[in-house]
Amino acid sequence: MSCCPKRPETDEEFTKSAKLKSAAPSRDFFETVNLPSARFKMGTSDTLLPQDGEKPVRRVRVAGFEVMTTTVTNSQFKAFVQDTGYQTDAERFGWSYVFQLLLENPDQYERLPGAEWWCAVPLATWDKPEGPGSDISDSLNHPVTHVSWNDAVAFATWAGGRLPTEAEWEYAARGGLDQKRYPWGDEEPNDEDLMPCNIWQGWFPHENTLADGYLGTAPAKSFEPNGFGLYNTVGNVWEWNWDLKIPMGPYEGHAVVDPTGITTGSDRIFRGGS
Repeated sequence: MSCCPKRPETDEEFTKSAKLKSAAPSRDFFETVNLPSARFKMGTSDTLLPQDGEKPVRRVRVAGFEVMTTTVTNSQFKAFVQDTGYQTDAERFGWSYVFQLLLENPDQYERLPGAEWWCAVPLATWDKPEGPGSDISDSLNHPVTHVSWNDAVAFATWAGGRLPTEAEWEYAARGGLDQKRYPWGDEEPNDEDLMPCNIWQGWFPHENTLADGYLGTAPAKSFEPNGFGLYNTVGNVWEWNWDLKIPMGPYEGHAVVDPTGITTGSDRIFRGGS
């Protein structure tokens, strides 16, 4: 789940109660930083992964905002559920996708066409991430998973915040660097002496060497933070943004809008990578 900038008082979309039962938790429940307004170069002209829709480079201005230093953890989401009785979409649907290497018998499950490493596991939820028999007792400081965009918005509303726009997310994730490929610079991670984030090592999707120490998620506050003090803006889990995708937009599929704006399309943007 994505980080939660401070909610603008004028944003009617986020002042709706979402039928949550209680007020926001105390401010010390989250570790945050305040980022000043700025203009930065968003996107890239690199064609390494053109399907990601990151072209072209354009100058974008973001207003100042407050952002969590980590993704939302299992512990934080647990507090939200206990306080509100919220039921996630995965719980209502009765299943969710689980990566094949996290399962003892992955062949018994249906696979996602085109991405067969994802198995449709009955009753897999945020607190049972590998399905029945699993739990989060040993991973309370890991990022919450099996969370839909609706679930993320509900949590952010309870927390007194909102999801970031794509521009806000990228500005925060870059950590103050200009047009660098990664939050630490341009050097690509490897399996030997540069492992600054939790990504796959080995033969995807069949063998993970665990060179970085993790098969699944890592604790939300792992590895070195970026220049703004944010952790894991690359790797670990994908993070929801507020923006809608624009199927035929000027930026090859991504929107750059204020959260109060209206865009076209059906899917919300997520960033970061897993």
